[in-house]
Amino acid sequence: MNTLLLDRTTWDLLPDASGNMAVASGSYAICQNVSSAIRVFTGECYYNTATGLPYRQHILAHTQAAPVFRMQAEQAASAVAGVAAARCVLTGISANRQLSGYVLVSTILGDVQNVGF
Repeated sequence: MNTLLLDRTTWDLLPDASGNMAVASGSYAICQNVSSAIRVFTGECYYNTATGLPYRQHILAHTQAAPVFRMQAEQAASAVAGVAAARCVLTGISANRQLSGYVLVSTILGDVQNVGF
């Protein structure tokens, strides 16, 4: 499984050494796709408006229980091709309500990776 490689800071496309679009593969590609799935807002993907987390409707500027967000993140991660299992771990929330944590992803390739958000 391949996917376009994204810059970790800007989340933008990257060129390879030949100037073509860089491609990620294997477990890295699966984990990058999990990170993208958790970052996308419901309705944001014009090719499939049903994907994504309900950030506008239920998460941002609303009170939502941590277990509900955890479940939503795990469902989004589990829907990614190549994911065998996903477990969301919340590590904290800042004074300005910025949630931190990661998703522990088990891939069908047998790898276990930590995908931060």
